Amino acid sequence: MEKESIDRINELGRLMRQRELTAEEKEEQRILRERYIQEVRRALRGERTETI
Repeated sequence: MEKESIDRINELGRLMRQRELTAEEKEEQRILRERYIQEVRRALRGERTETI
């Protein structure tokens, strides 16, 4: 995942602690988090198959 996407996830997290996110920001956060989780899972699956 690009550094910009991770930075945006963190930025939205900071904003969420300061104020309520708009509907658009919440949707963006949901999409970015889902992509991040998918990439982590993909990376873990790749590591697991390399060690077997």
